[in-house]
Amino acid sequence: MNYTLHQLQVFLKITQTQSVTKAAEDLHLTQPAVSIQLKNFQDQFDIPLTEVVGRKIYITDFGNEIADAAEKILQQVNAINYKTQAFRGQLSGRLKISVVSTGKYVLPHFLSGFMNQHPGVELIMDVTNKKKVIESLEKNEVDFSLVSILPEKLPIETLELLDNKLYFIGSHNAVIHASWGPKKIFESLPLIFRERGSGTRQTMEKFIEKSHALVRKKMELTSNEAVKQAVIAGLGYSIMPLIGIKNELRNGELKIIPVKGLPIKTSWKMIWLKGKRKSPVADSFLHYLKEEKLKIIGSKFSWLNHSF
Repeated sequence: MNYTLHQLQVFLKITQTQSVTKAAEDLHLTQPAVSIQLKNFQDQFDIPLTEVVGRKIYITDFGNEIADAAEKILQQVNAINYKTQAFRGQLSGRLKISVVSTGKYVLPHFLSGFMNQHPGVELIMDVTNKKKVIESLEKNEVDFSLVSILPEKLPIETLELLDNKLYFIGSHNAVIHASWGPKKIFESLPLIFRERGSGTRQTMEKFIEKSHALVRKKMELTSNEAVKQAVIAGLGYSIMPLIGIKNELRNGELKIIPVKGLPIKTSWKMIWLKGKRKSPVADSFLHYLKEEKLKIIGSKFSWLNHSF
């Protein structure tokens, strides 16, 4: 047999995505290139690795065994690369972080300097909702998580990174009666919520509960971007973090609607399991954050204190 590491990587990605098209997207290759690599890899085995039923690809039992072996081989190759870099005095390894969806506007600015300093570090960042972020942390699948609402029962340590402010927003032509209080606003206007499990939704619901409003009209969407576009289109109103709507406010597509009790003020926090034994990469990144966070906030987030 004469298969290559590239063929192993392609086949493993196909088994993970259950799709040649998705594998091509993840690997930044064309679909024909992935299909050719799969064929060349299959030609080295007498037993089928995959089956195509209709237009869907299925991995055979034998194919799953080969995929398991391929994953172990690639892990060992990565380990060799990391050891080589470590021998040369370079920090190397993987940094795994789970991030709540709105955190994608925050964390990259705290990562870029560190990643540029350490080219031997591989970053894996999963952007999802709060529920899944906490699950990945609880299962010890990540080094750190970025959240704005702390989990209640999980033993964790925290590092506060950045202030987070949430405002009530509407489209550029929204008109609200000046005499309306929070209760009247939330009962009269169509509200757009994030999906259950979202930290933004949890914060929004708690604030509405305090106003004793009975919400009759509401819409549920599964991402901050979807909520933002729905508000811009005039489908309703929502409470959103300022960090994710800066450009739309400046462009006049959205506007902040004054509501008593707003903005809601929380903070973005990096959290990790209490007592967790950190890898050299994770330990180095935490040290970097402690040393550089004020400089990063000053250069990247000073606009948060401006009025819109």
